[in-house]
Amino acid sequence: MTKEFREFSTGAILNVANETLLQNFQTTKPIGLFTFIWTTSSDAEIEVDGIPFTLEANKILALTPIQNFQYKKGKDIIVYQFNREFYCIKDHDKEVGCVGLLFFGNDFVPIISLNKKEQEKFDFLHNVFLDELETKDNIQAEMLRMLMARFMIKATRILKNNSETLRTHESKIDLLRHFNVLVDAHFKQEHSVSFYADKLFKSPKTLSNTFAKFKKSPLKIIHERIILEAKRQLMYTDKSAKEIAYDIGFEDASHLSRLFKKHTLLSPSQFQKQLKTTA
Repeated sequence: MTKEFREFSTGAILNVANETLLQNFQTTKPIGLFTFIWTTSSDAEIEVDGIPFTLEANKILALTPIQNFQYKKGKDIIVYQFNREFYCIKDHDKEVGCVGLLFFGNDFVPIISLNKKEQEKFDFLHNVFLDELETKDNIQAEMLRMLMARFMIKATRILKNNSETLRTHESKIDLLRHFNVLVDAHFKQEHSVSFYADKLFKSPKTLSNTFAKFKKSPLKIIHERIILEAKRQLMYTDKSAKEIAYDIGFEDASHLSRLFKKHTLLSPSQFQKQLKTTA
């Protein structure tokens, strides 16, 4: 069972599924999307970044898109997956954002333990998710984003009060994690790989060679963050494309327009028009 939400105008993706979705990961590979794996009534056998372990019943595991994952066995699992365009396109408190405690803002893989009371709350929220996925109207996207924000706030509160973590292999994964956190903090002012390399005490070439193993380049990560912010401002502010370009650190608005079109096949003004036609 997989229920999907797709937003054509932004490229947003949300999957809500059971363990059948995880069967695509019977060999180790990057999970590819922000992912929550929630064991309800039984344990699951999985592997994260080369570490095999048992995810016990009534726990939620949070994974970033870059983490390697393998599914071995389990049942009665609930899976949420989404991309940056679904959740990260909106402003959130730092603790519950895409570089917050559940994802890139944590040096460990977070595991949220649910007591009976919390299980009931998350069960209720899950049923609301399923109901909203069946409701096709012009506020569905906003409702689903609100529900995911509520899910993440609740999970973050539990993690802060009752922290469990899985320590995986360091170095390459940690480097990519720290790079993403730095980009999120500085992308409006700094667009060059060399700036981030200096912050991490690495050479740009070392970053490129390391990230190639994750099928990412440092420059692509920077550009994707810039494009995400441009989309966010085009959707949620009244700023012109020129004003947005200056806000994101481009002295010449045409530079952002070219980058935006390269990634989305649309100019910022065409993107705005598409938003209006699909609203």
